[in-house]
Amino acid sequence: MSLPLTILFVLLLLWCFFYSQCWVIGKTESNPSGTKNGDLFSIWNFDGKIAYEDIIEATKDFDIRYCIGTGGYGSVYKAQLPSGKVVALKKLHRLEAEDPSFDKSFKNEVQMLTEIRHRNIVKLHGYCLHKRCMFLVYQYMERGSLFCILSDDVEALELDWPKRMNIIKSIAHALSYMHHECIPVIIHRDISSNNILLNSELEAFVSDFDTARFLDPDSSNQTLVVGTYGYIAPELAYTMVVTEKCDVYSFGMVALEILMGKHPGELLTSLSTLSSQNLMLNEILDQHLPPPNRSIAQDIFFAAFVAFACLRTKPKSRPTMKWVSQECLSGKKPLAIPLHAISLWQLRNQETYMMGESETQSCSACC
Repeated sequence: MSLPLTILFVLLLLWCFFYSQCWVIGKTESNPSGTKNGDLFSIWNFDGKIAYEDIIEATKDFDIRYCIGTGGYGSVYKAQLPSGKVVALKKLHRLEAEDPSFDKSFKNEVQMLTEIRHRNIVKLHGYCLHKRCMFLVYQYMERGSLFCILSDDVEALELDWPKRMNIIKSIAHALSYMHHECIPVIIHRDISSNNILLNSELEAFVSDFDTARFLDPDSSNQTLVVGTYGYIAPELAYTMVVTEKCDVYSFGMVALEILMGKHPGELLTSLSTLSSQNLMLNEILDQHLPPPNRSIAQDIFFAAFVAFACLRTKPKSRPTMKWVSQECLSGKKPLAIPLHAISLWQLRNQETYMMGESETQSCSACC
C-alpha cells in the first residue's frame, strides 16, 4: 500500500473513532439538515457539536444555578434548548469520570435506555460520551421524584387515590415490559420511590438505569448487592444472585409506600408481633387523603393484595410482574368486604376473599 493511501486509511480510522465517542440520538422527522441551533430531537447529528454547544450555552457551562439534583455518580441539570425544548441533563463529575466503576455505570445506563422503549420508562433523548464531558440528555420530569412528593404534606394531597393507583399500575407495566418483552430480560435492581419520576400530569416513569443489567440465561447472574436500602430483596444478602423476583420485591415495597404515604419498613417489622395482627387495611392508608370511596376501594385492595404477595420472603412464591400488570391490578370483581374489615394479617397470609378459584390458581401458577 502506498504512503498516501496509508495516511488516508489512518485518518479515516481516527475520524470514525472520534465521532463515535460523542453523538446524540434522534429520529429524522421534519428537518434532516443540521444547523448550529438545530432541534436535538429530530436531527441525526453524529458529531455531537450542535447538541454540545447548545447544552453548554443553556446551562452556562453547567453552572450550579441550573443544578436540580445530585445522583449517585453525577449531577442533574435543567436546560432549555434553543428549540424551546426543556430537558434534564445527567452529567458525570470529572473525578467520577476517571473512576472506572462510575464510567461503567454511566455507559451501562446509555446501553439500557437505547435498547428499550416504553411509555412509563423515562426517555433518553441523547448522550455525549467524551473524556472531557460526559452527560445524558433525558426527558424532563417537572414534578421530580415520587419520594419527594410523598414526603411533602402539601404536594402529597395532589396525589389522590386514583392518581396513586395509576402510578402503581404504570410501574407494574414498565417492569412487566422489562421482564417479559425485552430480549434479553432487563433487571432494574434499584426500584425505589426516589427512582420513580413524575411529569406535570403526575404520571409515573421508571428512571435511573445505571445499575440495571441484562439477565443472562447461561450465567449464574451472581452479582454484588446494589440498590437502595429498604427496597432490596432479602435473598440478595445471602445468594448474591439477581433475578426478576428482586425487582418484584422492590415493587411491593414501593406499592405499599404509595398506599401508606411513607416507607413501610416499620409496619413490616411490626406485623410479626401479636399486637398488630388486628391492624386493618384502612388504618395504614395515607392519612393526608380522605378515606377512599367505594369505587376506588376495590383498586386499593388489589394494590395491597399485590404488594404483600410481592413481599413474600421466598422469591419463587412471589408473582411475576406480567401477572401483576395484567391480572391483579385490573380489579375485575367488586370488593365484597369494606377496607376496615380487611386485616393486614389476612392480606399478608393471602386470604383472597373475593377471588374466584380460577383466578387464585392463575396467581399460584405464575409464581
